Amino acid sequence: MGGFFGAVAKDNCVYDIFYGTDYHSHLGTRRAGMVMYGENGFNRAIHNIENSPFRTKFADDVNSMSGCMGIGCISDYEPQPLMVRSHLGTYAITTVGKINNINELLDLVYKNGHCHFLEMSGGELNATELVAALINQKDSIVEGIKYAQELVEGSLTLMLLTCDGIYAARDRLGRTPVALGKKEGARCVSFESFAYLNLGYSHDRELGPGEIVLVSQEGVETLSPPRKKMKICSFLWIYYGYPCSSYEGVSVEQMRYNCGSMLAKRDDVQPDLVAGVPDSGTAHAIGYSNESKIPFARPFIKYTPTWPRSFMPPNQSQRNRIAKMKLIPVDSLIKGKSLLLIDDSIVRGTQLRETTEFLYNSGALEVHIRPACPPLLYGCKYLNFSRSTSEMDLIARRVIAKREGMDVSQERLREYSDPNSVCYQEMLEDIRKELNFTTLRYHRLDDMVRSIGLDPECLCTYCWDGKE
Repeated sequence: MGGFFGAVAKDNCVYDIFYGTDYHSHLGTRRAGMVMYGENGFNRAIHNIENSPFRTKFADDVNSMSGCMGIGCISDYEPQPLMVRSHLGTYAITTVGKINNINELLDLVYKNGHCHFLEMSGGELNATELVAALINQKDSIVEGIKYAQELVEGSLTLMLLTCDGIYAARDRLGRTPVALGKKEGARCVSFESFAYLNLGYSHDRELGPGEIVLVSQEGVETLSPPRKKMKICSFLWIYYGYPCSSYEGVSVEQMRYNCGSMLAKRDDVQPDLVAGVPDSGTAHAIGYSNESKIPFARPFIKYTPTWPRSFMPPNQSQRNRIAKMKLIPVDSLIKGKSLLLIDDSIVRGTQLRETTEFLYNSGALEVHIRPACPPLLYGCKYLNFSRSTSEMDLIARRVIAKREGMDVSQERLREYSDPNSVCYQEMLEDIRKELNFTTLRYHRLDDMVRSIGLDPECLCTYCWDGKE
């Protein structure tokens, strides 16, 4: 995934950039960067943050940087923001999204003129550098951004810092958010809407799909109006989003309460306690408990002071090890108890299976699992949801492959996404057995959409139903 924060002020705003960017640390743990623009021009710093948090890595930089404009980012993959010098001038750029047609775009850039790219380790291309190359094909930054938005297959949201201000552009289908904040003498741009509140900014508005604005000391100027069609990622509410955020006016925390409540309304088990996998399932579990009147408890606690997010290390065995090390049981809330456990989703199933075994070994009699979203059947084409390289990493697809063979038609997959079908129920039972749950019931897609409350046509649900 990834996130960003930018600000333009009448005075030095380096600490706004520092803390605003830090508030996006839940969206990535690989690399981070800051760029400031002031009297001495541009000043940039990029660090690897895999083994140390953003604030620690940038503590020295922030004391040596200054400027009245700046941008910062948390990146889950490529180093950024990048500094670019072109016929459009010098600028810094950071992006959030996913490009599926990189080779096609490379051929296009090469065809239009001599160009080169710096390879990252492993021979891969920095996607943000490719976006900059596309922008530079045009005669203005705005036309270049529009050009890149149209060509990229996947998603593309970006910020671009120049000496005139910050250009901010939301993905053309609004798959990821961009929020604007304001305070006396300053404006800001943020992926997460909560990131600027403690910095003294109040919420101004969100950019619409495809909208491009220029944020300067004079205010916010719309350079390209928003489009009507939107497909914002539903997983923002289920998992990615920080609880304090809201997207399209819908609170993340409230949506998760709604989600848990709807799960409870369709359930018939009577456990002793309801718990959330910390911390991804906690809010959903509170909603379930409030609706069902079954007590909410924390039978195991995540130890977070020194352990990074467990799904980020590139090695799966390391992710599993870290996840296991972080969970500390509360024996009196587990022994002899029937537990209902809610997590945001089941991807591979490895960690949840180990968590279930951990609870059984700690004395639990039953562990009922209730994921807060439907079975994941398709790898995300629009955001870097996980490091999976194959849809066969998904537990639901592996179970379907065992039942149907590897060549499963899209029509047949749609049957497996229907919670009223026989094959769906049989798939759930196979998953339950493989992961050793007492019972398993996923959130229905229609209920999940109602939990968000937006028009279903405005939501991307591709990873569950394959509909683009």
